[in-house]
Amino acid sequence: MVVTVVSHVRIEIWSDVVCPWCYIGKRRLERALASFEHADDVEIVWRSFQLDPAAPTQPVETVAEALGRKYGGGPDAGRKMVDQVEAVAAEEGLLFRHHQSLRVNTVDAHRILHLALETGGPALQGRLKEALLSAYFVETENVADHQTLQRIAAGAGLDEVRVKDVLGSDEYADAVEADIREAASLGATGVPFYVIDRKYGVSGAQPSETFTQVLDRSWSEAHPSLDIVGGAEACGPDGCAV
Repeated sequence: MVVTVVSHVRIEIWSDVVCPWCYIGKRRLERALASFEHADDVEIVWRSFQLDPAAPTQPVETVAEALGRKYGGGPDAGRKMVDQVEAVAAEEGLLFRHHQSLRVNTVDAHRILHLALETGGPALQGRLKEALLSAYFVETENVADHQTLQRIAAGAGLDEVRVKDVLGSDEYADAVEADIREAASLGATGVPFYVIDRKYGVSGAQPSETFTQVLDRSWSEAHPSLDIVGGAEACGPDGCAV
């Protein structure tokens, strides 16, 4: 009989690189992992989700302007919404400049994230994810622009030629769509959405304490310990007491 031993906790995170709560949630999860005894045995894989698939690749407005137009009240109302999320981000050590963030399409950014996962595994993908989030929210860069994506990807460690080839094609577009369909099948109605060991789902940028609880539970279930009942005579490394 072959026994499969689960040696790590796997976290799949559906998110978008223009989602402020995804960046905030990332920091909260990282804080939980910083105090998690088995953090080295946690694997994180980023999955694709598009909050605004109709967004243009050539930006025509800021996020604040788009929010004011969508929900009413104009740019001032949009800026107030942005102010609120910037204040929460600051509590997590993230200095957003979200007022200047552009409303742009993210499908190409997601395709490059799939390239990173395939060629360099979760570690490379994780570096690219952080770089894309920082570029968008802190540096207010256009993450739909191919030259910008090439530079960010190269800085994270991806092969420049391979990145350019992918961006010049529709490679990984099917993988992005598959992720989006899977999110719906798992019951995700928004992001961030976390799936731990395909057993637990966590919706939204929950407090770090919530992530800690789920991590502890997942680890305990994957590595059950025995309740030792004893104390009677037994033999040990030093021999048997008689």
